[in-house]
Amino acid sequence: MTRRLHVFVIDDSVPDLLLAEEVFATFNDKVTVTTYQSGQAALNAMWLSDAVYPDIVLLDINMPKMNGFEVLKAMKTDARLKSIPVVMLTTSLAAQDVTQAYSLFANSYVVKSVDFSQFLRQIESLVEFWTRSRLLNWPTPLSMESTSSIRLKD
Repeated sequence: MTRRLHVFVIDDSVPDLLLAEEVFATFNDKVTVTTYQSGQAALNAMWLSDAVYPDIVLLDINMPKMNGFEVLKAMKTDARLKSIPVVMLTTSLAAQDVTQAYSLFANSYVVKSVDFSQFLRQIESLVEFWTRSRLLNWPTPLSMESTSSIRLKD
């Protein structure tokens, strides 16, 4: 049996977190969800010495104190966290937000649907894709030392 997909959802909106929990509950045989109401709380959890890393982070952009771009930048500049896939899950359609997310190495950018059934389909697609695409060695990320010994033959 395949290990369940572990997803962190980071969003300051309690209704959005409750909606995410409700939608992910339909996949409870495949997914474990941990929610955080702030980027700092999620980062603190991932920075613990005995942290269990998620397979994927779903990250809102518009949050007080530390916005999603700041969380993304902190993750991608940290050697322990940089290989964790991050999907920006937001209501923003702004081109500059999409550009900034990808320039900070987001793995995907998804605009949340306001329609519940469409949002359910979005999450279903994310679960299917990331269940197939996740790193098999997770939750232990590959270190730079272990990958530096890999050599390509000419």
